[in-house]
Amino acid sequence: MEGKHTSRQEFGKLNTGCSLFAGVIVDISADAVDRCFEYKIPDELRESLHPGSAVNIPFGKGNTERTGYIVYITDSPEFPPEKLKDILSLKEDALTVESKLFELAGFMAEEYGSTYSQALKAVLPVKRKVRKNSRREDPVIKLEELSLKDSPSLRDIRPNEEQQSIIADLIRRYEGRKEEERRVKPSLIHGVTGSGKTLIYIKLIEYMQSQGKKSIVLIPEISLAYQTVTVLSSYFKDKVSVLHSRLSEGEKYEQYMKAVGGETDIMVGPRSALFTPFQDLGLIIIDEEHESSYKSDMSPGYDAREVAVKRAELEDAMLVMGSATPSLSSYKRALEGEYVLYRLKERAVEGSVLPRIHVADMRAEMEKGNRTVFSDKLHELISDRLKKGEQTILFLNRRGYAGFVSCRSCGKVMKCPHCDVSLTAHNSWYFDKNTGKKEGALLSCHYCGYKTYMPKKCPDCGSKYIAAFGVGTQKLQAMTAESFPEARILRMDADSTSKKGAHERILSDFAKGKADILIGTQMIVKGHDFPNVTLVGIIAADMSLYAPEYNCAERTFELLVQAEGRAGRAVKEGDVVVQTYDPGHYAIINASKQDYESFYRQEAQFRKMLGYPPFVNMLKITMSSEDEELLDSVSTRLESAVGVSLRDSKLPEGTEVIGPLNAGIYKVNDIYRKILYIKHPNHDIIIRIRESVKAFIRGIDKNDRIKLQYNWE
Repeated sequence: MEGKHTSRQEFGKLNTGCSLFAGVIVDISADAVDRCFEYKIPDELRESLHPGSAVNIPFGKGNTERTGYIVYITDSPEFPPEKLKDILSLKEDALTVESKLFELAGFMAEEYGSTYSQALKAVLPVKRKVRKNSRREDPVIKLEELSLKDSPSLRDIRPNEEQQSIIADLIRRYEGRKEEERRVKPSLIHGVTGSGKTLIYIKLIEYMQSQGKKSIVLIPEISLAYQTVTVLSSYFKDKVSVLHSRLSEGEKYEQYMKAVGGETDIMVGPRSALFTPFQDLGLIIIDEEHESSYKSDMSPGYDAREVAVKRAELEDAMLVMGSATPSLSSYKRALEGEYVLYRLKERAVEGSVLPRIHVADMRAEMEKGNRTVFSDKLHELISDRLKKGEQTILFLNRRGYAGFVSCRSCGKVMKCPHCDVSLTAHNSWYFDKNTGKKEGALLSCHYCGYKTYMPKKCPDCGSKYIAAFGVGTQKLQAMTAESFPEARILRMDADSTSKKGAHERILSDFAKGKADILIGTQMIVKGHDFPNVTLVGIIAADMSLYAPEYNCAERTFELLVQAEGRAGRAVKEGDVVVQTYDPGHYAIINASKQDYESFYRQEAQFRKMLGYPPFVNMLKITMSSEDEELLDSVSTRLESAVGVSLRDSKLPEGTEVIGPLNAGIYKVNDIYRKILYIKHPNHDIIIRIRESVKAFIRGIDKNDRIKLQYNWE
């Protein structure tokens, strides 16, 4: 919508002496977002209307009065002004939930560099027309059926002194906001794993219910929906709904309409649940706020935490974020007073203590002849738990059977023909239709889904010495079964949860004691609470430590502490074995002590010294195209233009530009990608540079064959 004004700020810049026109959406479904009808703004309404306003308009040949929502305001309509109808009036209740969501979309378009249509599709994700199906079951009821019927209800648990103090202060600040004539600040609860953040959330939701207000509970992973929904529904009964991508269109629609109709008080889900159309929103909770999944990797590349701050402001609502390992950005804001910081230093369950941490140096294991994936300490403790009837979680941050397949003769690695990544071997065997014999493992790409079979010979040199290397979750499962044949084992990763409802079934079976060992990737270590788990084994603690990302130490620390937090959450004491080849790294050392403050100080010093977020603002611009030659040409010209600007000091002082350079994974699904980073202490200056870069690229790429994606780091 080039030239269209999509925010109140932009609207204020229009020439007050000219006629104004509005682009109006009549049906607010996602399918209708790209279709606007232009209307003339009468002089008597020009001071009252802005993007997001709900208006009454004449529609169609019969000029039927309908409700519409202003998407943009312009002084240059696309159609002859004399053919445009007048807006009839501003709706009496102009501050509808839709108008607030439209204003939120305007903020997102401006902040994240997307079109207004893209932002609207993010905030209006549910189609309006879905066939009714009497056999369709409420997803919350399905989750409840999988839960443990005799599990203790949090209704019977009273908050301890730490928890009650936080609850009381949050409510006091919320109630005092009108007297002080200012919005309530966002809050960050930093609590050790098992410290009872969920009970605080429940008491805040209960308070909001007493005020006639609704609540949104954001979770980072679909896998957490099972536990979160079952805990909340045991307390709030049928007032809980869930919204996530694994639901069918019909299920999404029905959950959405329950919110519109006021039939539910609480919506649970990943980041898109933030846009639930509650009329009286009082509370937004972001659980495990440190998770990177709160950032969208599609345009608009929004950060749900930042957008939640804006929505809370628009709704005059309370925003509460919680984590045992807060993101550096949020913790810095809390220390500087932008957020209110609360701390929970003890575990909530009486008698529960943090687990004992054992760091196993895998170099020493190798020296003494241990060639297995299990250190002696981990093997000993798994055996002990099996004898006691207690449960174990084994965490490995890689799915599949093996990391990659290569030829031992010439070194060729089997790669995806559509992506710049190696193929992963899976324990899914190919059977020859003619002979009926098992021939080879399935190879797959974890980015585009391409599949093929393990070749018998190297396609380059013809050698028969071609094999899989590394360990994935499937191979770890096979190794565990071999080492502990008596153990009942479940695996939870992207492959084992590909079918609908698989997350819930696996977690339910494990919670009910149907397995002794749960093996999985990141999804099993985020917020789950299994009282009988007393041992966690972290198989390769430093797997993410040397990724080509400035925040790899932070990601590693978060994963380790979250994984450690799954052990000994009830009265039984827990143990954690951290297996690593780099026991001296500060992320490993501080994670083994569960010492967040020490880690923060060291990581913050590193970031500040090298000029990385959160101490500078950094925008990542991703340029992608199917045409590699065009992408190279535009990138080269952009690099030259930016270089000239830097040399001639045309860019603002303090600007640092990195790139364009090939993305870490250059090709994904036959799309080539290049990255440009812009760093500057001033947020608004980066936005101005972003718009200049956008205009420069569009000036060369007239047919829009290069797609642009913007993400704040």
